[in-house]
Amino acid sequence: MTWPAPIAPAALGPTLSASFGEARTLPPEAYLSDEVFAWEREHFFEGSWVCLGRADRLKEPGDQKAFRIGSEGVLLVRGKDEALRGFFNACRHRGHELLETGAFVNRRAVKCPYHAWVFGLEGRLAGAPRFGDVPGFDKADYPLIEARVVEWRGWVFVNASGEAPEFSEYVGNLDELIAPWEPERLFVAAGHDYVIAANWKTITENYHECYHCPTIHPALCAVTPPDSGESFPPDGAWVGGNMELRGSAETMSMTGESKGVRIRGLDDRQAREVYYVGLFPNLLISLHPDYVMTHRFDPEGPGESKVECLWLFPPEAKQRPDFDPSYASDFWDVTNREDWMACESVQRGLGSRGMRRGPFASSEDEVRAFQALVADGYRTGRVGTPPQVRAQPALS
Repeated sequence: MTWPAPIAPAALGPTLSASFGEARTLPPEAYLSDEVFAWEREHFFEGSWVCLGRADRLKEPGDQKAFRIGSEGVLLVRGKDEALRGFFNACRHRGHELLETGAFVNRRAVKCPYHAWVFGLEGRLAGAPRFGDVPGFDKADYPLIEARVVEWRGWVFVNASGEAPEFSEYVGNLDELIAPWEPERLFVAAGHDYVIAANWKTITENYHECYHCPTIHPALCAVTPPDSGESFPPDGAWVGGNMELRGSAETMSMTGESKGVRIRGLDDRQAREVYYVGLFPNLLISLHPDYVMTHRFDPEGPGESKVECLWLFPPEAKQRPDFDPSYASDFWDVTNREDWMACESVQRGLGSRGMRRGPFASSEDEVRAFQALVADGYRTGRVGTPPQVRAQPALS
């Protein structure tokens, strides 16, 4: 069942306006309200496909890790058949969590720590102590309840509600766009975790525009023109576009020099551009000529977000004697922290008595598309394609 968010429908009209000049940003309560945040957790996070990280973190049979998606707990388990399965993190006996949220173990079975019920890695109940004398008790009647899980391009996604569309429809033509980078074969060489005093949407919106780059990102502007690139027409729940590299730059780094290797599937045009795409609600994918960077969100409240940032490289990079992922991670750590300061300032300003909803610059077209996707979700109770771009042609 779906229902609209606790925001007045009239307040969403300006964000959904088809007229560029008349469109306005989301109302402040979208970023400040506890009620709106609770609604988002249920409808945008539990109700859509949420990224839980890289699949290779659960690659061995018996690997198990527990996650929290909105108010729902999910346990991921790698089976003996190498399939990754998801189960709701509740024992079929009395509901005790099978594994504490965030915990990781490798075991031959799933064992509840409360009354020692044991489940096979495929979810079937294998043992229930002291139930041998219970009339009519049949272990086959008590399997773990499955949650929808998909592995896509090396990432794991879960739909807790079971109501999201098929993942292929949800991701749409983003799969075609990122295929040349082969992210499923890349390895994680560096990672940073951040806690940001800002709403998750504020962080996403900042990511989707470079209008602010000349003001706060001098290192970034040295390797890419901030006014370059174009937006892409999605037919799934994503928003994105590209930017060009300056003639002297090989990639995004402090010097523009790469200490990795060009990703093997890229053509010459792709090797001179950087692609920035956001798959709703919590994964940002930045495609570089020689590495892929991701930002993955875990919202903690309307004004706080945890962000995991990873840098992925092709296996051929390991063959370089001077390979060091810090040329990429250091550059983006500086840039990230510049962005976090701006996002936290925006979050504080959204609560000001002087805050009024603003217009969009032409270079904020992806922000406008993202906000329209959010506003449409608030109105309908479900996530779809950004409504501002539905009439555009397919990505070529």
